[in-house]
Amino acid sequence: MRKPGFKVFLVLLTLVFFALTVVGCGRGGGTDSGTSPDGGEKVKVGFVYLGSPGDAGWTFAHEKGRQYLMEQIPDVVTETVENVSDADAERVLTQLAENGNKIIFATSFGFMDPTINVAAKYPDVTFLHCSGYKVDDNVGTYFGRMYQARYLSGLVAGKATETNKVGYVAAYPIPEVIRGINAFTLGVREANPDATVRVVWTSTWYDPAEEKNAANALLSVGCDVIAQHQDTPGPQQAAEEKGKLSIGYNSDMSALAPKAVMTSAVWNWGPYYVETVKAVMDGTWTSSQYWGPMSDGIVGLAPFGPMVSDEVKSLVDEKKTLILNGDWDVFTGPIKDQQGELKVQDGQVMDDVAMLDMMWFVEGVEGSI
Repeated sequence: MRKPGFKVFLVLLTLVFFALTVVGCGRGGGTDSGTSPDGGEKVKVGFVYLGSPGDAGWTFAHEKGRQYLMEQIPDVVTETVENVSDADAERVLTQLAENGNKIIFATSFGFMDPTINVAAKYPDVTFLHCSGYKVDDNVGTYFGRMYQARYLSGLVAGKATETNKVGYVAAYPIPEVIRGINAFTLGVREANPDATVRVVWTSTWYDPAEEKNAANALLSVGCDVIAQHQDTPGPQQAAEEKGKLSIGYNSDMSALAPKAVMTSAVWNWGPYYVETVKAVMDGTWTSSQYWGPMSDGIVGLAPFGPMVSDEVKSLVDEKKTLILNGDWDVFTGPIKDQQGELKVQDGQVMDDVAMLDMMWFVEGVEGSI
């Protein structure tokens, strides 16, 4: 169960976003008439959310991006639909197109096929699908190289563990999640070669109780740092309640477990949304598969907690600089798998195809796919 304080936080957060939706859910800047400040017609932009901004995670990060878009481009009006299941995505996408939205962002992997299907019926609408791989003339995909931020957060975790056991609460065994676990583990073991990362699968994206229970299971076997690929801060709270440390995900989770969260690997969708909408508006947009690096600002680390030493911050800054300058990337060999087989040769850099198809664990991960 979640602590009462967290329930109150979620209620308040949800009320705040509800208020924003009532005032501006279909409105960007300017008036409420659907016209821009100069009297022209606004461009309608739709967003389809898997969850609610109150999750304090994945959807919350996208909602922050939508708000940033409205702040930066007064000539847009936005419409959002929350808590959309994969099965209902095609209906929702169709309705957004029928409502006159000229740009539609589908923000969950499970919306991929529905996006392709609906886009075929509305060739004059531009569709952007988050984390997928299917494109068309009027469909593009977008994601970020979160593995880079994951690696840096792994350095922090590796330096923090005293038991040499780091726990990782993971959603589903798909390449995106596996790639993140591997990058995190490479960071952990760069900082502490004796440490291992134990993985527990929950088969959930958003289930605070289940995700918190999984973290407690890891804590019970000696893990003293908890990381996650989940949409809720349940694992962070479990760590704090046990007096242990943690690494958040999606957004800065320090407010929800301030004594535990050392940093979080975070998304920053706003600049991408602004750039993409501007490109569609000025006629320069073309279909592509965007996978933005940390240097684009789409992924990064949240501020460090007070428990992170200057020595660790310096280590992170050193590696971050190499990544930002393009001098080094996370999956640079030598890299071995769990069985000790060399998967990436010394000096070789894994290409995007191999990273996007990753279905094996690196050495140091305890768990199975």
